[in-house]
Amino acid sequence: MNYHLVILKKPYVDAILQGRKTIESRFYQTRQNWLSRVAPGDKLFLKASSGPVMATASVASSKYFDNLTAPRLAELKKQNNQHILGDEQYWRDKMNSRFGILVWLKDVKPVAPRFITKADWRAWVVLSKIESFGLVDFSLDSVRA
Repeated sequence: MNYHLVILKKPYVDAILQGRKTIESRFYQTRQNWLSRVAPGDKLFLKASSGPVMATASVASSKYFDNLTAPRLAELKKQNNQHILGDEQYWRDKMNSRFGILVWLKDVKPVAPRFITKADWRAWVVLSKIESFGLVDFSLDSVRA
């Protein structure tokens, strides 16, 4: 099982906590190594952009995409946007993406807001012993949030 730090705009975190957003989507023009490291049962820490970690969730399932095209992205939008909640600008910005992942969420739980020190632009981080942001004690494999 992997642990992940997922950075989202606060309205999306709120929608996940309210049960309205049940799929997290990420699309990129270049391959991202972490995409292949998301699997059912993984634990997600949901952090508001420029804000605290606000919730945890588990991965119910995930689907990785490569060689995406604009028509395929339009199809994914049509099939899944009621659970992704992407606005038109989001989808316009993603139309040149070649790689992506859809992550179905389960077991969403709010946590006491916890601020962490993170100073880079990555919006998804697979946590490790070296980089856990104090959220996971890997020596015990236990969650601190």
